[in-house]
Amino acid sequence: MKIVFFGTPDFAVPTLQKLLDNKDFQVMAVVTQPDKRRERGNKLTPSPVKALATDYHIPVWQPERVKKDVETLTQLKQIEADVFVVVAYGQILSKKMLDMPKLGCVNVHGSILPQYRGAAPIQWCICNGEKETGITTMLMDKGMDTGDMLLKTTTPIALLDNAQVLAEKLSIIGADLLIETLYKLENQEIPPIPQDHTTATYASLIQKPDYNLNWEQSAIQLHNQIRGFYPNCTATFRNQPLKITATVPLYPEYIHELPEQLQDKINKIPDLSSISGQVAAVVNIIKGLGAIVQTGTGLLLLREVQLTGKRPQSGWDFVNGTRLQVGEVIGNG
Repeated sequence: MKIVFFGTPDFAVPTLQKLLDNKDFQVMAVVTQPDKRRERGNKLTPSPVKALATDYHIPVWQPERVKKDVETLTQLKQIEADVFVVVAYGQILSKKMLDMPKLGCVNVHGSILPQYRGAAPIQWCICNGEKETGITTMLMDKGMDTGDMLLKTTTPIALLDNAQVLAEKLSIIGADLLIETLYKLENQEIPPIPQDHTTATYASLIQKPDYNLNWEQSAIQLHNQIRGFYPNCTATFRNQPLKITATVPLYPEYIHELPEQLQDKINKIPDLSSISGQVAAVVNIIKGLGAIVQTGTGLLLLREVQLTGKRPQSGWDFVNGTRLQVGEVIGNG
């Protein structure tokens, strides 16, 4: 099967690797986003997908706007591919491109469609407190994740999973599902299923205000926001920005979902149910763990934070390094 692969970030790498490792598939070319400049050193850095393709000496094309790039469009047509595989590419394909491959364009999407269509399904899924997500493969059409569905698979979301951890899990699941999809599609063993557009939800692009923490929210809402938009959620501490990158909501009903070692430490906190105070204030400090902050509803343990210009540090190191005191206020972002 002749394939052109479209993809850019780490999420797409396992799928490309699976295709390269399988003798039934021939990756003719890779289309990825142009190299980006990193802040440090201002050096151009290739996408993870380009780095892998280069290792295998696969032709790589990086048009600024693929729909308008005559050279790329001509090359794509000349290849006469059986299928285009698209995984987090980052640009929209034109109808002209969608019509090129014999079997169509197959997309690997990081949600259970028609839920969480759009640019950031993994992040919003966690932020909204979902307990389960998955991967959907679909035949692309001109809409935003509106094409007919091919295969689906689900996976649970653990209480401490953040967007990075979940994306890594889903990228591996998605790679396996894509291989199964291609075999079944070639053998006409999958009847494409239209999506129910009336039940669709959208995962919009993340904006800077989405990172701002507001302590009036509940502990579980803040926890989900912090892990969903990891590692960028921000509060303020002593008039400086403070990134909060890992937390634990200290509700009795969630304790059993934690790793056993962490459960044991939290269960040893004396009189946890009676601890309370002013919203946004540090109401307790637990040796070896860190500070507990009062939220609008419930308590939130700060497990990992990052001060401006510093590396991420454990909640306990943060307490010791800043000489944090009970009663201090952690401001909103």
